[in-house]
Amino acid sequence: MTADRRLLLVHAHPDDETINNGATMARYVAEGVGVTLLTCTLGEEGEILVPELSQLAADQADQLGGYRIWELRGAMAALGVEDFRFLGGAGRYRDSGMMGTPANEHPRAFWNADLDEAVAHAVAVVREVRPQVVVTYDEFGGYGHPDHIQAHRVAMRAVEAAADPGHRPDLGAAWEVAKVYWNAMPRSVVREGVEAMAALGEASPFEGLGDLDEIPFVVPDEVVTCAVDARAYAGRKDAAMRAHPTQITVDGPFFALSNNLGQEVLGVEYYRQVAGERGPAAGPDGREDDLFAGLQG
Repeated sequence: MTADRRLLLVHAHPDDETINNGATMARYVAEGVGVTLLTCTLGEEGEILVPELSQLAADQADQLGGYRIWELRGAMAALGVEDFRFLGGAGRYRDSGMMGTPANEHPRAFWNADLDEAVAHAVAVVREVRPQVVVTYDEFGGYGHPDHIQAHRVAMRAVEAAADPGHRPDLGAAWEVAKVYWNAMPRSVVREGVEAMAALGEASPFEGLGDLDEIPFVVPDEVVTCAVDARAYAGRKDAAMRAHPTQITVDGPFFALSNNLGQEVLGVEYYRQVAGERGPAAGPDGREDDLFAGLQG
């Protein structure tokens, strides 16, 4: 990869990348940034939203993972991302399902993976790609899914290990990542969306979950350090979401609001920097407006 600026995103399942970072990825591809996606499982345990494909489910033919590889290919084509990979190769680690489910006991479940082995696979990617910026989940995996938590652990340990010349020199020359970000959803943004849906007569997608403060992936505004405005690429994100039909219903009210907020939901993505030096706060609310802010090149 020869691009001067390089971005690596580490996600748990196909579709996580598009929901969290699709517009960001499309923007940076358009700007000539080298964008690499590393996905940790095939998402075999996902709920299937397309009735005629229900036989692919884990308790039937158990072929959803293979199908989702092709969904991911379509999503990446929509975003313009050419470099997308699976941790250890496609199918090396299996979707673990939610906590306490039988899927957690599967011998290939990512949640039960040997962490040193999984980190080594990620270190090899970091040292090959040599990204200045890495994006992944927070320590809770956003909402507590075991694969998201494990992806966080693997990404964070890989960043540290890749910079250590003494760690597995057989995996390539050491590389120090300049900045690490976690995906974040500011409380004010979620509240604005819920209020807009109420004004349209739509029920909140968080009905029954209590106050916004109790929703795991909603974070205080003050911890959000970067807002990437990629509204010009919201159409590409929309197309990428439609490429994941077994998992995402794009025509629902959350993603199809009849006012400009729908564009805002799709096109502005938020991050919390947890490693490296912060760049200039050129965006609104004293935030960075670029994941590469402050970096040379």
